[in-house]
Amino acid sequence: MDIQSVPKVGISSVVHSKHIDAGNIDVVDNDIAFFDTESVISLYNGPTKLEVLTVGLCLEGTGTFKISLREFQLCPGRMVIALPNQIVEQRHFSHDFKAIFFAVSKNLLEALPKLGNVLSLFFYLKDYPCFDLTPHEQEVVKEYHAFIRKRLRNKEALYRREVVTGLMQGFFFELCTVFANHAPANAATIKNKSRKEYIFERFYESLVESYQSERSVKYYADQLCLTPKHLSGVVKEVSGKTVGEWIDELVVLEAKALLNSSSMNIQEIADRLNFANQSFFGKYFKHYTGMSPKEYRKSR
Repeated sequence: MDIQSVPKVGISSVVHSKHIDAGNIDVVDNDIAFFDTESVISLYNGPTKLEVLTVGLCLEGTGTFKISLREFQLCPGRMVIALPNQIVEQRHFSHDFKAIFFAVSKNLLEALPKLGNVLSLFFYLKDYPCFDLTPHEQEVVKEYHAFIRKRLRNKEALYRREVVTGLMQGFFFELCTVFANHAPANAATIKNKSRKEYIFERFYESLVESYQSERSVKYYADQLCLTPKHLSGVVKEVSGKTVGEWIDELVVLEAKALLNSSSMNIQEIADRLNFANQSFFGKYFKHYTGMSPKEYRKSR
């Protein structure tokens, strides 16, 4: 049986989706996309896992959506930033909802100069993805969106990709200014990355690739050529959570998303998440949520 997981959304899947008009999206390869309200609303009905960093600014109307199963509201002047590997679900948008969106692949993000204290920003944006921008900040975002999109549409330009990539780099520096204005000082301060922060980033990258099948500290320590004790100490010091807590957070989140959205039965979900059997999955899920998988599904 083909066991389905939470569908992933990247730039390629957006461009080729049968739900949207490709003419409403402007892209550079699989790395940069600019799109509008109609595109994002009609893309998917249920939860989807992002393979891109997405930045959106609401211009008119209101919208309700979930990031990692937590509900947020969009209203005029509010910006949202959704990180790669987060699970996003659109809930409701008013008939007059209008917004602009930027999407950037993980590969391109890696190629851009590191902007400030990326790890602190990651922790902050993970919990607080929305910002209410000042009128000036809104104009800056809209100006970049309009100007870069115009460059994107000039497909005959010799250095189209290079120009757009450079402009996106400038836009991300502007975003850092927004972070400095809205995020706590320790999340916006520019500093050099420490060895421990580097280890945590590599751990998290490995985790998001393997958490569905690998849940042992030793596995992730081996990936980084570290001892389990050393990895555990570094992850706890940098993030405040243990390796096990990070693993459990992603596994439970995926399980909730599958129970919310898919037609998979509980045994299939247990198989998808590499549990020995349905009973073990049920005990694990209830330990972290207080409900059995069946009770959780009925409560949605």
